[in-house]
Amino acid sequence: MEYYFWMAGALPFIILGSIHLVYTFFTNKFSTRNPQLELEMKVSSPVLTNQTTMWKSWIGFNGSHSIGAMYFGVLNFSLAALQTPFLFHPVFIVLNIGTVAFYLWLGIKYWFSIPLTGIVISSILFLIALAIVLAR
Repeated sequence: MEYYFWMAGALPFIILGSIHLVYTFFTNKFSTRNPQLELEMKVSSPVLTNQTTMWKSWIGFNGSHSIGAMYFGVLNFSLAALQTPFLFHPVFIVLNIGTVAFYLWLGIKYWFSIPLTGIVISSILFLIALAIVLAR
């Protein structure tokens, strides 16, 4: 049963990551409501380097965030679907729960209600799966 909860916990990462990727590259959802700000982002470089702009960085960060969430979700979903015992190895558990906790922290501190809700649901499902494993 723990594998099914783990699979369900991975789904929000796959779904939200996929939506985020589409929004990043195929819509204007991540454009600003202030056209002047977007123009400034397109001509301003970060202090780190002048080899990119804030706009390119913004799009790149959103793209990498999307693919990271999708990869995390697909990996966990696949391992759970295969019912591999490695999924509940202590090292893998710490890495996964740590990743989910970090996404939860990001959601609370920086995001809005839809992704935060998805991560809360995912967190609960992963913790239920872990509780089932630990109860044995």
